[in-house]
Amino acid sequence: MPTIQHHPVEGPILIGHPDQRSIPLVTDAAVLAGAAGGMLSSTLVSRTFSTPRQTTHYIECGPADGPLMIFLHGWPSIGLMWRAQMNAFAADGWRCIAPDLRGFGSSFAPAANDAYTIEEIVADMAELHDHLGREAAIWVGHDWGSIVAGALAAHEPKRCRGVVLISWAYFPDGNALPTLVALVDRTIYPADQYPDGQWDYYRYYTTHFDTAVADLDADAEASLASIFRSGSPAAVGEVSPSAKVTRNGGRFGAAHRAPPTRPDPALWPPADFEELVHAFKLRGFLPTCALYLNGDANTVYARGAPNGGRLSQPVLFVNGDFDQICSINGNRQGDPMRAACRDLTVASLSCGHWLPLERKEELIQVIRRWLQSKKL
Repeated sequence: MPTIQHHPVEGPILIGHPDQRSIPLVTDAAVLAGAAGGMLSSTLVSRTFSTPRQTTHYIECGPADGPLMIFLHGWPSIGLMWRAQMNAFAADGWRCIAPDLRGFGSSFAPAANDAYTIEEIVADMAELHDHLGREAAIWVGHDWGSIVAGALAAHEPKRCRGVVLISWAYFPDGNALPTLVALVDRTIYPADQYPDGQWDYYRYYTTHFDTAVADLDADAEASLASIFRSGSPAAVGEVSPSAKVTRNGGRFGAAHRAPPTRPDPALWPPADFEELVHAFKLRGFLPTCALYLNGDANTVYARGAPNGGRLSQPVLFVNGDFDQICSINGNRQGDPMRAACRDLTVASLSCGHWLPLERKEELIQVIRRWLQSKKL
C-alpha cells in the first residue's frame, strides 16, 4: 500500500467546458467531511487529451508519482461523481484519475449510435492509460463503468492489476439483453407478466429510443434529480419501476417528462450536481443513451476476449443490497462473474444502485481493506 499522505484543504478549482463556461468544483465542509470521514481534500485538476480517434476530459488528484487508480462512472454521470473516493485515495498516496466517458461531460460525443460500443470505450481508456504513461492500474467502475472496467481487464489484462466493480456484475459474454434476461429472478418477475424482468427499461431504449431520449431531455435537471435517489430496504423483493417502462409508455409515463424533483444533496453536493446538469443540458441524453443500442456488437466483442473472458486479476465486487436492478443477492445474476473470476471478493453495502454516492465513506473503507488484503 502507498504511504499515507495528507494534503491541505485547497480553494476552488475550475473546469473549462467546450462553451468556455467555468464551474468551481468545491463542496461545502459538511458534505466533504461526511463523504470522506473528515479527511482533508486534495486539489482536483481538470485535463483534456486528444488522439486521432477521440478527445477525453478527465480530472486528476494525488501525487504525480503515486500508483494509478482510475475511476469509471456509469449512466447518467460524469467523472466528478468520484470526488469523495478520489480525495480519500489521493490522501493515501494514489494518483487518482476520473475520465468522462465518451458522450458524457466534456469528452467528445460522436454522432453515430454505433460509436458507443464497449470496444470503442475500452480503446478510449487504453489510449488514456498510454497518455498517463504509467504501469498497470487499479480500475474502479460503477454501472456502465463496471462494464468497461471488466472488459478492459479481459481484453487488456496488462493494463490492470486489480479491478473494483460496483453495482454491476461482470458478464464474460457481454452486457446484452439476452444475457441479462436469462438471469431474471422469475419469482419476482413471472415471464408472462414481465418478459424482460427489471430490464424492461433497457428493452424500451431498443424499441422507442427517440421517445426515451426526448423524455429525459424535456427537463434535464428534473430527470437527473429523479434518477439519483437513495435505495430503500422496502424495495427488496418488490417489482422495480424499471420493469414497467414499456407498459407505462416511458420512464415518466404519459407526462413524457420528469416530475419536479429536488436533488438530494446527500448524494451530489449542490455545486457538483450543477456541473452534472450543465453537462447534460449541453449535450443532451442522446449520446449517453446510445450505450443501450449496441448489445450485439458488445456480445461479439466480449466473446473475442482471451481465455473466454476469464479474469486473472484480483476482482472486488461491491453489491448494493437494496438495488432492484443489479443486486446479486437471492438471484443468479452473480453466477457468471463467480465462474469467470479467478480471485473474486464480494462485499455488500446497505444501499441502492448509486452506491458510490449513497455510501461514500463505507465504499472507501471496503476498497481500502481489499487493497490491503491483496497487497495491491
